[in-house]
Amino acid sequence: MAEMSLSKTHNLRADGARLWATILETAAFGGTPAGGINRLTLSAEDGQVRDWFREACEAAGLTVSVDALGTQYALRPGRDMARKPIAFGSHLDTQPTGGKFDGVLGVLAGLEVMRSLNDAGIETDAPLLVVNWTNEEGSRFAPAMMASAAYAGDFTTDEILAKRDAAGTTVAEALDAIGYRGVEAVGTREIGAFVELHIEQGPILEAEGKTIGVVEGGQGIMWFDGVITGFESHAGTTPMPRRRDALLALSEFALAAERIALAHAPSAVATIGEAAILAPSRNVVPGRVAFTVDLRDPRSATLDAMEADLAEAAAEIAGRRRLEIALTRIWRKEPVPFDPAIVAAIDAAAESLGHARRRIISGAGHDACNLAAKVPAAMIFVPCKDGISHNEAESATQADCAAGADVLLQTVLRLANAPRT
Repeated sequence: MAEMSLSKTHNLRADGARLWATILETAAFGGTPAGGINRLTLSAEDGQVRDWFREACEAAGLTVSVDALGTQYALRPGRDMARKPIAFGSHLDTQPTGGKFDGVLGVLAGLEVMRSLNDAGIETDAPLLVVNWTNEEGSRFAPAMMASAAYAGDFTTDEILAKRDAAGTTVAEALDAIGYRGVEAVGTREIGAFVELHIEQGPILEAEGKTIGVVEGGQGIMWFDGVITGFESHAGTTPMPRRRDALLALSEFALAAERIALAHAPSAVATIGEAAILAPSRNVVPGRVAFTVDLRDPRSATLDAMEADLAEAAAEIAGRRRLEIALTRIWRKEPVPFDPAIVAAIDAAAESLGHARRRIISGAGHDACNLAAKVPAAMIFVPCKDGISHNEAESATQADCAAGADVLLQTVLRLANAPRT
């Protein structure tokens, strides 16, 4: 690159006001009265925001493709099309009570990177690719991050297409309903590196007054489905000592899960995010309860220990209360270290921009965690107010979103213009 081009790229910043406007504009697709977004994956609202994204990318001169699981890829050519593209992005689906930033920031900041490069007339050596991954959240179809997991080879395309939501709709049917089952084979598109910008979804950056989190890796995750089977009986005529109450057993089990996580401090967490009495009635002792368990820690050995402790607690409670507790592990994601060279590039970009920063581990799962098994990957965090996410009250500032986009832009330029190895 010429000296003028180098200076031009080093001084380049994203258009923070334009990024903010796109965040607010896309929040209308599935927007809630409380200011959040309910945009479940492959819903009609997800189809609308996908259409918006495709049109915006095409208007920016990008070529948009869709794979068999609905993931959108928007390509900007580089000087050397033989090089694998530098990819960046996140997801546009949300939780039922989602906010305007989780996932959305990473995709729209990726679009803003492309627009800013267009505005400045800058061509990178390697091509660039902004990606909208299908079903990161996992709130409609389990497991979460399924499209990026299939890209990485953790699932086959047919396995994902056959997954069903609570209403019995398959992923294949949902893709067809919104017209986003593409023809590109999953996992065949080559990527040279992947960078994901995201809100932290935790309180650390805000509490420490840091603008940028340089993410070194993601913690491991295990998901379980559970069913407690006791015995339905009359609420008025069954003495307390004779009851086999599934709900009370779940209450004990939930407290045991809390104790187990606290015993594996400082980073272990345990969550029972779903619970339902099966065939509930006001005057019947609950006989069957279904629930979920989410365990997380950055250490694989700790995940093993927590799983063993949970099984031991279930057996003890079941024996004492004369009922059955069945736990089925449906997913395990090992702790993920990110690529040191990309982490260093993010750190250098943040330093060059003068942002207060810190190294950090991601407490949540992200598409970048799946991608890291197949391509060099890393993440950039920006603060969110009070660490709140998966909630309509989720909030981030325009300045922090712009700072994250600037770091993304400068990181992408460093990677795309690096000498070939």
